[in-house]
Amino acid sequence: MNKPFRLFFLFFFLLFLQVFVLNNILLFGSINPYLYIIFVFLYPLKENKIQLLFFSFLLGLLIDFFSDTGGVHAFAITFIAYLRLFFVKVYFRKLALDYPFFKLQSESFGKRFNYVVSLTVIHHLLFFLLINFSFYNLFNVLTNTFFSSIFTLVLYFIGTTIFTENE
Repeated sequence: MNKPFRLFFLFFFLLFLQVFVLNNILLFGSINPYLYIIFVFLYPLKENKIQLLFFSFLLGLLIDFFSDTGGVHAFAITFIAYLRLFFVKVYFRKLALDYPFFKLQSESFGKRFNYVVSLTVIHHLLFFLLINFSFYNLFNVLTNTFFSSIFTLVLYFIGTTIFTENE
C-alpha cells in the first residue's frame, strides 16, 4: 500500500475508532482511552512538519466536533505533534539525515516505550488541564491523566503487537 493512501486510511480509521468506539468507553466514570494520538507516532519523519501539524490539528478538530469539546483535542494533539521531533532527537538520537530512514517499529522497545509514554502523558495532562481549566481539581486532573494514559498505552501496545508483522 502506498504511503499517502496508508496515511489517509490511518487518519480516517483513527477518527472513526475514536468517535464511534473509544469515546463510548468510560471506565470508573472518568477513564477514557485516546488512541487517536498514534497518528502523531506513526506519521513519517521525512514528511513536511507543517503537514503533520495540519493533519494533527484537523484530526483533533474533527474529534472535537463529534465530542463537543471545543478545541481541546485539537490543541493537545497539535502540541504533541510539535514536540515530536524533540523527543525523536532525545530518545532515538536521530539527525535530520536519518529522518528518511527512520521507522518507529525498527527501534528497540525501551526507546519506543519512553517516546510513546512521554508524548501520551503530555497529551493527556494538557487535555485534562484544559478540560478542567482550573487548578482547583488538580488531583482529579492528575488521576485522570495517569489512568487514561495507562489505558491508552495498554491499547496502543496491544494493537502494535497484533498488527505488526513479525520479521
